[in-house]
Amino acid sequence: MDPLSPVEVRVLGSLIEKDITTPDYYPLTLNALTNACNQSSNRDPVVSYAEHDVVRGIDLLREKKLAFMFQGADSRVAKFGHRIAETFELPRPETAVLCVLLLRGPQTPGELRGRTARMHEFASLEEVEVALRELIDRTPVPLAVKLPRQPGMKEPRYAQLLSGEASLPAPVPAQEASPAAPVAQADEGRLASLEAEARALRGEVAELRREIAELRGLLG
Repeated sequence: MDPLSPVEVRVLGSLIEKDITTPDYYPLTLNALTNACNQSSNRDPVVSYAEHDVVRGIDLLREKKLAFMFQGADSRVAKFGHRIAETFELPRPETAVLCVLLLRGPQTPGELRGRTARMHEFASLEEVEVALRELIDRTPVPLAVKLPRQPGMKEPRYAQLLSGEASLPAPVPAQEASPAAPVAQADEGRLASLEAEARALRGEVAELRREIAELRGLLG
């Protein structure tokens, strides 16, 4: 299968997320799917795709058997869904992990555990690592990869491989290091991890508020 483009990655991740978190509104209309791709919470990077970009992404995913279009007899509006579980025979834990990797880029097991909570509740980091190993060890084609640990980071990061080989961070030249560098880098790594968790929590709260407001509007 050809590597997914950035818009395909975002469309696929958004479809998976909405399927699990808001099943009553899934499959998605084109407008809902575009909004899901462009939402500012739980996305990295934040994008602003036009509907024709999303349509192109859907068409390419359908060619790869990763998405479908549905239009029932009682509806004039086409709706869209994903086929990730059928195509790769993925259980829920691996699907949730892959979804976050698609939507937010490389993540540590700790970040994945927090950010998959609405899709699958992992009881421990070890369970997250089991799901990651399943994605990495898949044959004939792995779906994830473990990246080299960055200086100062306590946990390694993992990336999805549906978009091709993951880019690796450039190593810090040895001559630039100083005696205080390891401590400073460790502090920076811990701070970055805490900030990422805080942003994720704020984003999830904002998304829950938006969904509650939509429900209230529908209920009148």
